Amino acid sequence: QADLLESGGRLVQAGESLRLTCTASVRVYNNYSLGWFRKAPGKELEFVADISTRAFGAMYGRFTISSDNVKNTVYLQMNRLKPEDTAVYYCAARPSGTPVSRRILREEYDYWGQGTQVTVSS
Repeated sequence: QADLLESGGRLVQAGESLRLTCTASVRVYNNYSLGWFRKAPGKELEFVADISTRAFGAMYGRFTISSDNVKNTVYLQMNRLKPEDTAVYYCAARPSGTPVSRRILREEYDYWGQGTQVTVSS
């Protein structure tokens, strides 16, 4: 079993909603905190949200992270999608004790999923 497995990415129209799913192994889910990053074409990897840090900037108010402790799963609900949201979305896991100020930093995350492609057409 992979430590993190994302799903749900697909082609959508601008303005539509999409929910991504990340299922973690029991070991990772019980010992780490999960979050989401994204990598758009030609851009750097970008923090989206984690279980304790809501999305901000261009994603504020549109993207929401939630979790299901029974299923060892976190979700990323994305509403009012825009073409600039097109990216590969990655689920990642960091130690639960990571300082708040460092939770948006990729280097704090020890486990990564393979990514799921989200494409938003205009």
